[in-house]
Amino acid sequence: MEGNSSLLTEFVLRGITDRPELQVPLFLVFFSIYAITMVGNLGLIFLIWKDPHLHTPMYFFLGNLAFTDSCTSSSVTPKMLMKFSNKNDNISLGECSAQYYFCFSATTEVFLLVAMAYDRYVAICNPLHYAVVMSKRLCTMLISMSYIIGFLNPAILVGLLSRLTFCRSNIIDHFYCEILPLYTLSCTDPSLNALVTFIIASSIQISTSVTIVISYARVLFAVLNMKSKKGRKKAFFTCSGHLLSVSLFYGTLLFMYVSPGSGPGKTQDKMYSLFYTVVIPLLNPFIYSLRNKEVLGALKRIIK
Repeated sequence: MEGNSSLLTEFVLRGITDRPELQVPLFLVFFSIYAITMVGNLGLIFLIWKDPHLHTPMYFFLGNLAFTDSCTSSSVTPKMLMKFSNKNDNISLGECSAQYYFCFSATTEVFLLVAMAYDRYVAICNPLHYAVVMSKRLCTMLISMSYIIGFLNPAILVGLLSRLTFCRSNIIDHFYCEILPLYTLSCTDPSLNALVTFIIASSIQISTSVTIVISYARVLFAVLNMKSKKGRKKAFFTCSGHLLSVSLFYGTLLFMYVSPGSGPGKTQDKMYSLFYTVVIPLLNPFIYSLRNKEVLGALKRIIK
């Protein structure tokens, strides 16, 4: 049994659908999404780097958010496109671990959203001390901690995979190497791995969501107490993009882990995963750019 299980080191990704008539249309759709995602996010990073008007803490965080969105999309979509184009759905255990590890960007993004919420809290609730509080040192520390935690989370989970052996079906019922469906294929008891995954995921989601809710509750209270109607409108406008991005991201995670009947291999879980690995990275640069006069102004200056 152990001898046979050690030989199973290659898996098959089932993908989004097995229907052959949908492969070409889906390839074209996801290729277009990936191209727009990369142009949008890398273009936003270039604008923030190039235009001195955008060298502020808010855009410093936004540039890193665009980078993590690019990483998330790039860790998932290319393999999906390969499956659509030439039926190459095989993935080794090493490739599987690498793909999941490079989804570090999803964890990093969670903490970047917290940093952005704190930035808006300071800007609106303590504007006179904003430049002092949101110093370059603090911004660098918040960004660094986001990446460190982002790297540690998948490193721990991928490291624990070494205790598992695989001898059951080699079909991963997902479109990328998500770690929970991989546990179901183990012939070693994956209870410890599942427990560690649950503890880390729940700790991150609860702590970050509570921090964001508290930050924006105080922001909302401060905005409602503003005497200036113009000031209230500007504050709501400034926070609306970030609130929309946070709602999409956490709303998807909430449905993934809380909705009844969810579990590894369920169709709805694939759709939720598709949303936060492919759709959200596509939407974020437009959410933060299309209604942002400073970003649009920077774009016009670059074009000129």
